[in-house]
Amino acid sequence: MFEYHGWITIRETAAEDDDEPQLRETVDALRLHLARMESPYLLDLRWMNGEPFIHLGGFSNHRSSPDVVGLFEHVAAVAPGSYGLLHVRDDEEPGHENEMRVLRLARGMVTQHTEALLSPYTPTVEDPFTG
Repeated sequence: MFEYHGWITIRETAAEDDDEPQLRETVDALRLHLARMESPYLLDLRWMNGEPFIHLGGFSNHRSSPDVVGLFEHVAAVAPGSYGLLHVRDDEEPGHENEMRVLRLARGMVTQHTEALLSPYTPTVEDPFTG
């Protein structure tokens, strides 16, 4: 199974005072990028209180479309001041089958970590299979 839940606050730079016209251009380009992803799951970009955010979530049989890790890497490249988290469980990822992973987007970089609050997945979240 491939389960993911995440969010990104979109910013051009790590400074508080982004150039609003440039930020709007970046957000418009990201909106087109999201539209090309054609996700059947949650994939939403909207402005809230003057700030742009992406929210995403899904649950499928295998890691496939949409490429949510690629989305985080793309945002890191085009809007390096952005930040956010993506929680992922992929029971087919070698060496991480029993972990909840968290990708951190900050200062133009995406890094992966084990989510200690939900790992190991079994028995933290689910009971061991006894069948």
